[in-house]
Amino acid sequence: MNTRFSSRSRSRHFGASVLPTDVAGASYKPCYIDEILAGKHSMGWFEVHAENYMMDGGPVRDQLEQLRQHFPISCHGVGLSIGSIDPLDQIHLNRIKALVEWLEPVIFSEHLAWSSHGGHFFNDLLPLPYNRSTLRQVVQHIDQIQDNLNRSILLENPSTYLQFHDQEMTESQFLSEVVQQAGCGLLLDINNAYINAVNHNSSARNFINALPLDAVGEIHLSGHFKDNDKQGAPLLIDSHNQPVSPQVWTLFEDVIDRTGPISTLIEWDDDLPAFEELANEVMKANSRLSESNDRDKYHVAV
Repeated sequence: MNTRFSSRSRSRHFGASVLPTDVAGASYKPCYIDEILAGKHSMGWFEVHAENYMMDGGPVRDQLEQLRQHFPISCHGVGLSIGSIDPLDQIHLNRIKALVEWLEPVIFSEHLAWSSHGGHFFNDLLPLPYNRSTLRQVVQHIDQIQDNLNRSILLENPSTYLQFHDQEMTESQFLSEVVQQAGCGLLLDINNAYINAVNHNSSARNFINALPLDAVGEIHLSGHFKDNDKQGAPLLIDSHNQPVSPQVWTLFEDVIDRTGPISTLIEWDDDLPAFEELANEVMKANSRLSESNDRDKYHVAV
């Protein structure tokens, strides 16, 4: 059990083992299976998107079975629509539960976002207003998910491209309240934090520093696409199709300098690179995790 989380979370388990913190993981894609099983890489674990494996059997599930025999697995959901005002889709949740029971991932995570409404489903993770009403709904949904899965989950901070006028709290305050009330942990996506800071003219470092970092059970690092809005201001898109940016590496170093090593994933989901390039990104993360471990800084500064 991961004891970094709140006392409420300790009534639920997180998985059969623990994700490595001294060696990073990577997004799993079936096209890499031969190189992965050949062992010529530095990956310590892999993450899969739950909705890609909710079928019964077949070659894709067979490959995943091979993968889980050799590596710890983190399972990342994208379709539960935790931030929706609608009730959770119990059929979808039941399918997630069946997958989790079969796969036995170390961690299950989802996004602070919504992607469905009134029976319609959207091909994106959409933002929500940070107010008390939304907070109650999100906590209820996480409670339902955790009760169904019989485990605590991690909640990921989203990338956003707009903000609501009726905000009652900051994103970091909202996430802190969710962790406290729902007893879940956090998946800290540092690329998302940097994207939001640029898009909304704020500080990624201030956002991260205001989070309960002892609740972070996993970190995501990924690349982004640079664009401009109609006024010519910088606009970053969470594209997952490029190497990690220097700014995100710096923020990552800042975080693990404060917390010590945390299980870290390189996300690369589109325009897939050669396996060697993905492995090189993992090695960069490994180097920083090792340096953090050597500095022996395991406290959170106040």
